[in-house]
Amino acid sequence: MKKRTHVEKPEFTLALLHPKHWGVWLGFGLLALLVNLLPYALLYRLGRGIGLLGMKLGKSRAKIAHRNLELAFPDMEKQELERMVTENFKNTGMALIETGITWFWPTWRFKRILVAKDIATLESLRAEGKGVLLCCVHALNLEITARAFGVLGLQGYGAYRPHTNPAYEFIQYRGRTRNGNQLIYRRDLKQMIRVLREGERLFYLPDQDYGHNKSVFVPFFAVEEACTTTGTSILSSTSKCAIVTGSGFRNSAGKYDIIANPRIDLDYPKKDDIAAAAYMNHYIEQVIMRAPEQWLWLHKRFKSMPDETQTNSRYL
Repeated sequence: MKKRTHVEKPEFTLALLHPKHWGVWLGFGLLALLVNLLPYALLYRLGRGIGLLGMKLGKSRAKIAHRNLELAFPDMEKQELERMVTENFKNTGMALIETGITWFWPTWRFKRILVAKDIATLESLRAEGKGVLLCCVHALNLEITARAFGVLGLQGYGAYRPHTNPAYEFIQYRGRTRNGNQLIYRRDLKQMIRVLREGERLFYLPDQDYGHNKSVFVPFFAVEEACTTTGTSILSSTSKCAIVTGSGFRNSAGKYDIIANPRIDLDYPKKDDIAAAAYMNHYIEQVIMRAPEQWLWLHKRFKSMPDETQTNSRYL
């Protein structure tokens, strides 16, 4: 069956060469040049150096990361917490390099940094023609993870928000659709359900605070009332798909371990939004703990409170 997407592929026009877009072309041009000319070991050091610089310049973000870790791991020793914040910023800088690698490396080179540790679950479900909600997390190397599944022949659909700058959008679209991945507008729920029913894979990220709409408050790490999306339950119950958690964290050798865990939907409490969200968070925590320093702690994960009129004292 021919795959389809409602995100229209942006075409190149002369308007994209207008001087107001030169900064975008120059920035991505330099990034593409760097990642293709330099060896990975040097790119790794460069990315982490950028992250350290960002930590010095982004004091407010450092405070957010510090507070998130305090909330999530209240028993963590101060020295370890400070180390985690520093590592998180180093990995944030590396995320820029990893985006360049994902968008601009040829497939033959990209394959060299992948370690397919366990993808048997997805291969089995593909053989059955079963749709899969592939729940990943906001790892700082998320761009690599998505392309990696495509390179391994397990392409999927990603929820997408087009960029407002047309030159940026032209580059971003092509970067995110390499090796067969497709895009769906992030608010197009009907299309997401449709592709799952057709036996496709949909990349989904249920690990962040998306606000009160279609959310419940359940435990996430040590925070007892963390705003958590019910989207997983909505998509799985309406499409009858399988649910699998996946990840692609960077290991100590500088390669990326691509993992698709055994399906978790057989015991998933689909008819109870609160129980379902708590169930999902349990498995999301397990994924994050494979490499917690590579997760997006710079985002205010616990910003929403059960009472919308209540002042959030967590970040004061």
